[in-house]
Amino acid sequence: MSDRSTTICPYPASGRSSLGVRKRVLVTGGAGFMGSHLCERLIAEGDEVLCVDNFFTSGRQNIEHLIGQKRFELMRHDVTFPLYVEVDEIYNLACPASPIHYQHDPVQTTKTSVHGAINLLGLAKRLRCPIMQASTSEVYGDPRIHPQPESYWGNVNPIGPRSCYDEGKRCAETLFFDYRRQHGMPVKVARIFNTYGPRMHPNDGRVVSNFIVQALRGEAITIYGDGSQTRSFCFVDDMIDGFRRLMATPDDFTGPVNIGNPREFTIRQLADLVIEMVGSTSSLVHKPLPENDPLQRQPDITLARDALGWQPTTALEEGLKRTIAYFDRLLSSVP
Repeated sequence: MSDRSTTICPYPASGRSSLGVRKRVLVTGGAGFMGSHLCERLIAEGDEVLCVDNFFTSGRQNIEHLIGQKRFELMRHDVTFPLYVEVDEIYNLACPASPIHYQHDPVQTTKTSVHGAINLLGLAKRLRCPIMQASTSEVYGDPRIHPQPESYWGNVNPIGPRSCYDEGKRCAETLFFDYRRQHGMPVKVARIFNTYGPRMHPNDGRVVSNFIVQALRGEAITIYGDGSQTRSFCFVDDMIDGFRRLMATPDDFTGPVNIGNPREFTIRQLADLVIEMVGSTSSLVHKPLPENDPLQRQPDITLARDALGWQPTTALEEGLKRTIAYFDRLLSSVP
């Protein structure tokens, strides 16, 4: 899938510095769960990284191991305000991603998605550099098509408690494609499906971190609804590989492209697997399903396979093993 309305693009090919040397890459939300893994990958590949974060939901501990490295720079900044820097490439990951965090200040969540997109697109336009938007499977809402292809327009409540995130991300996608059509910019849009792994926040309210932390503590596992709703879980290393492949595509490929694991599980299956892998005696407790919580979530990744040569390689069992080990160390270090 690509935007064919603009046939002439005056921008340099994606991923190539205008000086023909090592790229300087801006990662907004770079101290967050996925952002920190992306910063780490970029540095490992030889790039210079400018990590920008306002630390609303992230923490310095995610990027402490990078601080002091010559090719890593950290800047505290809120993307709802303009940013004046010089870079060759931009990844926009700035926005709270868990319901607990994005519903805490819904107006700020919408501003982060919308004003942040405007500010960063303006920066990319001035610098004539490629920019990738970290969008979300939440643009599909509670889907009536399963699995979800990129051509599906979604079933989203525009006035519900999740709308600040869902509609904010949808508006950001609109802005990216309008900048593409109006200015011929090399934009990329990735629609992220449920991602998990080390450096998730232990209290972010997302299902994988919730289940693991509760199992490790021997607490009851909280399942919202009857547990028959489904999700598809992608390990963070696979997700970052998808980002890198998307950014490396030619400028006429924009997406949006689904990046996620098409292997589908019920929430009850995930709970049982976590309990088994932790060796926990946790019981299950059911609570009401939150408003507008989608009942199904599974990506159609045909486009990612065909255009990016990408598909996830980490099985859920392997990814959970590494994530459980991370949370076990984290909880053991807390007095």
